[in-house]
Amino acid sequence: MERRAERHPDLLPGAAVVDGLRPSARSRARAAAGQALAQVTGRALGPYQSAVVRIGFSATWLFFLLREFPHRHELYGPDGPWSWGMAERLIASNRAFTVLMWSDATWWFELVYGVSVLASVLLMLGWRTRATSVLFMIGVLSLQNRSVFMGDGGDNVIHLMAMYLVLTRCARVWSLDARRARLRGSASAGAAGPVLWSVLGLLFAYGAVTGRFGAGWLAAFAAVWVVLGLWWLVDRFEPEGEGRAVLDVLANLLHNAGMLVIMAEVCLIYATAGWYKIQGSRWQDGTALYYPLGLDYFTPWPGLSGVLAGSGTLVMLLTYGTVAVQVAFPFTLFNRRIKNVLLAVMMLEHAGIAVLLGLPFFSLAMIAADAVFLPTVFLVWLGARAGAARRRDRAASEPPPGPLDAPTPIPAEVAR
Repeated sequence: MERRAERHPDLLPGAAVVDGLRPSARSRARAAAGQALAQVTGRALGPYQSAVVRIGFSATWLFFLLREFPHRHELYGPDGPWSWGMAERLIASNRAFTVLMWSDATWWFELVYGVSVLASVLLMLGWRTRATSVLFMIGVLSLQNRSVFMGDGGDNVIHLMAMYLVLTRCARVWSLDARRARLRGSASAGAAGPVLWSVLGLLFAYGAVTGRFGAGWLAAFAAVWVVLGLWWLVDRFEPEGEGRAVLDVLANLLHNAGMLVIMAEVCLIYATAGWYKIQGSRWQDGTALYYPLGLDYFTPWPGLSGVLAGSGTLVMLLTYGTVAVQVAFPFTLFNRRIKNVLLAVMMLEHAGIAVLLGLPFFSLAMIAADAVFLPTVFLVWLGARAGAARRRDRAASEPPPGPLDAPTPIPAEVAR
């Protein structure tokens, strides 16, 4: 018994087993929990992935707004089939948020549309991202909720991601904010931040005083506005203090939670789409892809669509392959190699949808959502290649040194 106790001190009469774990296992579990907590609170995970998601969704919405600029009045404005009165009755029942319902004046619609375009450009470039992400969300929600029947699946994804991006620190890399932080020591440097914050404050104050906001949206915008102002004050006057450390921890928690929600949303989209397809008879017999290829609305290239629809084997393989990839993808996240292969297949699939079915913005939105799962090594390599190409272009655009620019030779006696 004594020898056994020497070999296993946990079995001594005085040794307690707490919560079913022996001391060694308990210490390992505590260390693992501490490391996980440090990872979640100590840094914003996935900075490159969040940057790609930011650029992808802002660029998709920007391209859509620019393409539909000649038709903006019919889509979301005063000339649309979804009239002002119909939109007013619907929003009164579903409490959706849109600043377009603040006024039916044409100048107000033009202002909101123009600010939406500007916010998309600024968010894509990563300029004052904390504030421009809020403006981007306001623009997306305002336009889409004004005419709810004008969108498709891609618009729904943009709608959700516009809200999630507000929670993330998506300008840590590949942004003007990151460049300003490198050059000036802080992403909040300069007077543009307080000016933008004041403009947002006036907008929120007007909405609150006139009763344009519901209670939930008023609380959300007020919290965002206060946090933005507090962040600027702490970053300006106490950049290395405890206040900044606390804000960094909270910002990292929100960012990591937002990234987790984005990943869960993408998995839910694919799982739901895949399992619903399984229940359809046309997907079960492998002919589902054939029918949209025969519709004029979904055939921007009739010749290409005809060639594809003429091959029953190819239609069957693409139909079954689509279902298999969508159903399997959420289950492959814990196997990096299989996940990367399926991720590339899904992106190619969306590129094919853009070309064959004429749905470019839906495809761009889904590719931007898929980018949250891109491997960091690939994104770092891609950024390095883009930086090297930019440096080569800059060097090629500079004129070669002339005689006056040639270095002055150093005399031999001075060199010695």
